[in-house]
Amino acid sequence: MTGPVAGGTPAEFVFSTNFDLAKIGYKESEFFLSGTATSYTSGSPLTSDGKWAVSPNGTAPYTTRAVVRRPVDPRKFNGTVIVEWLNVSGGVDAGPDWTLTHNELVREGFAWVGVSAQWTGVQTAKGNNPALLPGDPVRYAPLSHPGDSYSYDIYSQAGQALRGDSALMLGGLKPRKLIAAGESQSAARLVTYIDAVHPLARVYDGFLVHSRNASGAALAQAAPPATAPTVPAPSPALIRDDLNVPVFVFQTETDVFNSNLAARQPDTKRFRAWEVAGTAHFDDYGLQTGPADVGDGQGAVLNLAAMQNPPTNTSAGACMLPINTGGAHWVLDAAVYWLNQWVVNRVDPPRGQPLQTTGTSPVVFAKDANGNALGGVRSPQVDAPVATLGGVGNTPAFCSLFGTTVPFSAGTLAGLYKNHGQFVVQWSKAVAAGVVRGFLRPADAVELENAAVRSQIGN
Repeated sequence: MTGPVAGGTPAEFVFSTNFDLAKIGYKESEFFLSGTATSYTSGSPLTSDGKWAVSPNGTAPYTTRAVVRRPVDPRKFNGTVIVEWLNVSGGVDAGPDWTLTHNELVREGFAWVGVSAQWTGVQTAKGNNPALLPGDPVRYAPLSHPGDSYSYDIYSQAGQALRGDSALMLGGLKPRKLIAAGESQSAARLVTYIDAVHPLARVYDGFLVHSRNASGAALAQAAPPATAPTVPAPSPALIRDDLNVPVFVFQTETDVFNSNLAARQPDTKRFRAWEVAGTAHFDDYGLQTGPADVGDGQGAVLNLAAMQNPPTNTSAGACMLPINTGGAHWVLDAAVYWLNQWVVNRVDPPRGQPLQTTGTSPVVFAKDANGNALGGVRSPQVDAPVATLGGVGNTPAFCSLFGTTVPFSAGTLAGLYKNHGQFVVQWSKAVAAGVVRGFLRPADAVELENAAVRSQIGN
């Protein structure tokens, strides 16, 4: 390991935070991790039950990067590190789980580490995709990635480095638990990691699989820049049921739709799944509001305002329809809290109901009178609604992941809430119910209630 890395221009993350972390009592450092990574293969086709027996299939040298965000005051560190498998769906490293949950991570004193586990992120940091990100060929000249077949062991070794070299990597903080996290493509990578590699490596103490599809990622694939799988994952690929650590799967409406219900599994002692009503794979908070949210309550104000005036233009391009403003991050904060309680204190998270459906291929969600999904984990956004919120139906390209918002007309709002005070009462009841059920964090509840009071809804 070398670092903290200095000189040149650090490669930015997409959908990260764009303010000085010193404002929230955190510090960022970057490190280069080097070693010899192993790839894996299987002597038989991988099966949908996830009980895969894999074996090493060659080695290759690598040097990648890891970005650390940690409390400046060591007394605020809670002992858990969230290790996010950086997402490369856009051709550049992104840390969506940091963006969406950073307020909860800071409040609770987590450290966060983003790992460039995949070839694409390393190439872009080195300046090889200038149309996406300038990169810095000098700063990142030492980086070298042998291809995504080796990504799983690179991710294992990043966790091992956190335990073995915490004095350097975490500035003297001593981690007690490591939680692996990944969203979207990174969630698919984690599915394969959990089923194939975790039983061999046993590096991580728990997993947050956020917005997975029905399958996992390929266990092995052609050498870069080719990507053709040589050991493909089946579809569906379930999380194996013989694990020794907890797995928390967090699904939006988009994810349930895209997986066609095929990835659903019952809750167990080691598995929990939440399907969240009114949410999208990625939404207005992640794209627009979250990167600037310093946890002062303004994010909740902007989120509520966006439900009444949702954008079509986003940082990822223009969409045909206004995007989802359902605020999945509020519930994701609770998922992070409960996963840590599960890992550290063996306290089981609450169980959520699945979203109600009336058909598959494609999935059709059962809706209430306001057009919002029935069932699933509930939030004030759907139980004291000011808009119809959905996870599917937008275009083009990436916008299909951003869902939709249809604000209620003045007449519809007047029929639901006679005045502003009645809206605040109904919203506050829904917020309180979320806290009692464990699906909202108390600190977030305060922000949500204050936002309702400050709004003009019902006036």
